[in-house]
Amino acid sequence: MTESETEFCWQSETDTERVAQAWARSTALGNCTLAFHGPLGVGKTTLTRHVLRALGVQGRIKSPTYALVESYDLAPDCGVPEAWHFDFYRLDDPTEWEEAGLRDTFSAPGLKIVEWLEKAGDQAPAVDLHVTLAFGPDETSRQVNMRAVTPTGVRLIEALTR
Repeated sequence: MTESETEFCWQSETDTERVAQAWARSTALGNCTLAFHGPLGVGKTTLTRHVLRALGVQGRIKSPTYALVESYDLAPDCGVPEAWHFDFYRLDDPTEWEEAGLRDTFSAPGLKIVEWLEKAGDQAPAVDLHVTLAFGPDETSRQVNMRAVTPTGVRLIEALTR
């Protein structure tokens, strides 16, 4: 298995948006699972919003904290068949995601973005790219670690250097 890891310092939300746009131009985003990690308020949902906007999502993009999952209509020419945003923050028992029927969604083609993956425990789906966000030294910056664990994840990291 191919693995790659890299670190970034995003100075502002503009850097977050640039990453999302670079990913949206990559064919690797068409069928992958991204896991966003980090404390409350660090920007996981903000990154998700920028990715979905870069794929043509119109209207409100909210965190699915209570619903567990939201699906989105994408621009027809974006190269991603479907997109889902999962938030497992409120899972009390890892089997809840299985009981909610989410395994079928994770086996379908498309983009799956997951916040709080660790709450799924041993039920957690396979991930292509782990993105860990941490608060930077000032109010707007973020320290970002990206760890790809599949060739798809590696391609997403490579998309940021083109």
